[in-house]
Amino acid sequence: MFFNPTYLLFMAPAFLLMMFTSWYIKHAYSKWSKVPARSRLTGAQAAQRLISSGNLYGVQIQGVAGNLSDHYDPRNKTLYLSQGVANAASVASVAIAAHELGHALQDADEYLPLRFRAALVPAVNIGSNLGWILIMIGLFLNWVNVAWLGVLVFSGGAVFALATLPVELNASARAKQLLFDSGIIQGADEQRGVNNVLNAAALTYVAGLVTAILQLLYYVSLIGGLGGRRR
Repeated sequence: MFFNPTYLLFMAPAFLLMMFTSWYIKHAYSKWSKVPARSRLTGAQAAQRLISSGNLYGVQIQGVAGNLSDHYDPRNKTLYLSQGVANAASVASVAIAAHELGHALQDADEYLPLRFRAALVPAVNIGSNLGWILIMIGLFLNWVNVAWLGVLVFSGGAVFALATLPVELNASARAKQLLFDSGIIQGADEQRGVNNVLNAAALTYVAGLVTAILQLLYYVSLIGGLGGRRR
């Protein structure tokens, strides 16, 4: 059960997609982080300009450790930017800063998919661990109903990944429009760079969704086989 080769058959596409995604986002970021933005604004400066022009009163900018660890926290209305994004005046930096600010705009607009995803967080935090435990107990003790309950609880992760995708795609769409309207990004080449960086980032969420679905299907196949043996 723990070294089932069937697991590799289910998860191999997800592993390959995750490997490609990791390479793609590193390649896109590495390429466009070396291209200076014509506006000469750093990620932090671009974010501050967009905060002012978007009337996002109360949104603060703070630094955060790590590489590409940038995120927006709606609980304290704070945009966290990594050092490589906040202090660099590159196409990649302003693209990433604008994407995270897109989440701040979603928060201000009470964007429904963002609210729905936030509401899922407590259940997913519990279900990701509890579901796996119930599945293992059900499989080990041949308790099919318990195992199916585990699948139901565990499926919250796939639902969360599905709910995340439109939120991230919308944030990227807002970022592209913000950068174009504000003049922070100028010219077709810089627009192409923004698209490249943000599309690479979006692919990570697609890969996460595929991984969650395939893992769920693997457990369904295990439990389906268990039920068949019982009959």
